[in-house]
Amino acid sequence: MSDEILVERDGAVATVVLNKPDSHNAISLAMYQRIPDEFAALDADPEIKVVVVRGAGTKSFASGADISEFEEVRGNATAAKAYNEHVAAAEHAVEGLSKPTIAMVHGYCIGGGCGIALACDLRFADERSRFGITPAKLGLVYSLESTKRLVDVVGPSRSKWILFSGQPVFAEDALRLGLIDELIPADELEDRTYEFARLITTRAQYSVRSAKRIVNVILAGQTEDDDVTTEIRNSSFDTEDYAEGVRSFLEKRSPRFTWS
Repeated sequence: MSDEILVERDGAVATVVLNKPDSHNAISLAMYQRIPDEFAALDADPEIKVVVVRGAGTKSFASGADISEFEEVRGNATAAKAYNEHVAAAEHAVEGLSKPTIAMVHGYCIGGGCGIALACDLRFADERSRFGITPAKLGLVYSLESTKRLVDVVGPSRSKWILFSGQPVFAEDALRLGLIDELIPADELEDRTYEFARLITTRAQYSVRSAKRIVNVILAGQTEDDDVTTEIRNSSFDTEDYAEGVRSFLEKRSPRFTWS
């Protein structure tokens, strides 16, 4: 396993660390190739309920794809196609995790780093953070799926501003646009992120994961219940967690959910 991707477990919360601090956690091809396997293992682990994604240190989440590799791994259309497939597979693995994900963003979150952060469910960032998507500075074109994630979060007009200009979006503007969900002082970001992650682990996991599934099908264009979403909802009434939720409410105590 490459030490450029670290996976740490602390109870029901796992952390995936982009671990190249000497290059502001620039994402190498090897890192993109490793991400799907790591996320598949976390999805299969019944002990893990929430995954935090972060960069090593406190200077950067990720400064983008590792451009120093581009002449070798993206030197022509054929090589670029294979490279882009690995990037897409990594982002799909993050986005497709059945469990909630939180990007914890210190400092720079640029290009491919922003792509990974947008594939997470939530983004918590510090007051020094800055975001940018910069294909227009490199003569590249962002994929439709990656662009859609940006549009889903900030809307079409602001997406065009970000993509046309390649300009950075600073923390306060990122919060205003909805690019991040919480803006937190740098020295409090880690505590707040893991506090929220642990809070999610105390909730009914069938409810949490079903909410994620339903939000995602809405983002995919579905506007009415079908047999699948109806079954997801109706099945909740057969879970022990539903019975426990009702009992704990009536008994005026905190619930002890067990579904995983």
